[in-house]
Amino acid sequence: MPISAVDAIDPAFRHAKQQLFQPFRFGQWARLALVGLLTGELGSGGGCNGNFNIPSSTHRQGGTEHFLSQGWPKLLGEHPLMFASLIAFLVVFAFGLIVLFTYIGSVMRFILFDSIVSKECHIRKGWARWGREGHLLFVWQMTLMLLSFLVFVILIGIPAAFAGGLGWFAHPSEHMLGLVVGGVLLFLVFLAAVVCFAVVHVMTKDFVVPQMALENISAFEGWRRLWLWVKAEKGGYAGYIGMKIVLSVGAGIALTIISLIVIVALLIPIGGLGAMIWMSAKAAGATWNVSTITLAVIAGGIVLAIFMFAISMISVPAAVFFPAYSIYFLAARYPVLADQLWPRLPGPITHGEAGMT
Repeated sequence: MPISAVDAIDPAFRHAKQQLFQPFRFGQWARLALVGLLTGELGSGGGCNGNFNIPSSTHRQGGTEHFLSQGWPKLLGEHPLMFASLIAFLVVFAFGLIVLFTYIGSVMRFILFDSIVSKECHIRKGWARWGREGHLLFVWQMTLMLLSFLVFVILIGIPAAFAGGLGWFAHPSEHMLGLVVGGVLLFLVFLAAVVCFAVVHVMTKDFVVPQMALENISAFEGWRRLWLWVKAEKGGYAGYIGMKIVLSVGAGIALTIISLIVIVALLIPIGGLGAMIWMSAKAAGATWNVSTITLAVIAGGIVLAIFMFAISMISVPAAVFFPAYSIYFLAARYPVLADQLWPRLPGPITHGEAGMT
């Protein structure tokens, strides 16, 4: 029988406890941290924003500050084509990173699903096994990303063009009421569109991915089936979305507090070591140049990697619980998944069957 969103919490907790602590295995924990990071399941955890200020040198003529304040504006003014090329390169590079990590995350999504069902995480074997399904999910995600981009362009572009055609932007003080009311309405519509796309994303990874993994179907076919299920049980799925929001907020607050404590604990030794290195370098007469900036960037990257690793390890329980929560909710409605979680034992052999054998 289908269970409610509340009823699915307890088996998900028990599943996470058993997979992570009975017994505790550091290697499994670390692999789950990597998979959770690449799939975005650690988004319910805490984050940090660090500001690293580089002290300026007293020798301004040879320092980086002089180069940044004097060289760059003049350089960009004399070479606008180079500046435009740099911007274009950064845009293409950023888009390439988005595509790359979307593909990696698509394959990792199936590895995470398989890890929860089997209670074993194997990244290398999983990558070879789930390549086809990951490719299909990648196509779906890129299609959804393009569709969301077009929707947001239309939502913003059409009202902006309408307001511009009426001359509201040319004389804003004369059309303040229209701009305010229109801005509020546009914000509400924009917010509704964001919520819709977020719900589609959540239900795809929670309810469509299991179908793709177990029956080798596309995301579009999975959504066709899911839509029929949702129409037949609107209250159950609405309750799931609402409960998941509540659980995500609670987990996010808890993980943020724990992450901040860990970050502060890490900053004490790392900050002390960095201060010692800085004072030693300053005493030796080191100044900011290409070599020292490169070393500082490398050191900052190492520190960032340490923080990300620590936060990922802290967030592993959430990365296991939330997929398990969706799996147990869906398994009561999807017999193919239920057979994976609770394999049916063969029935007793009757006397008639024994005689036939």
